[in-house]
Amino acid sequence: MSTATLTNLLEYLYATLTPNNMKWLGEHLIEHAEKEEVIPVYTREELIQMAELGRKQIEEGHYFTTEEVLAACEKEEMVLS
Repeated sequence: MSTATLTNLLEYLYATLTPNNMKWLGEHLIEHAEKEEVIPVYTREELIQMAELGRKQIEEGHYFTTEEVLAACEKEEMVLS
């Protein structure tokens, strides 16, 4: 997210939250950020290997179409409602 977008979000929150709400939100954001997993770093060879595996799976028909994914999402939303 860009600095401008984050600044706009921050200004919005300043205008809408009480000081207690700001403290609560800040504490929870910090707690979540500290628990956040580190994104793994892959070598070029590992990335190529993953891409080749994906291509092989597609060739073998192991994939979902956009329509199938959207239908599953809609079904999940109905279950959650």
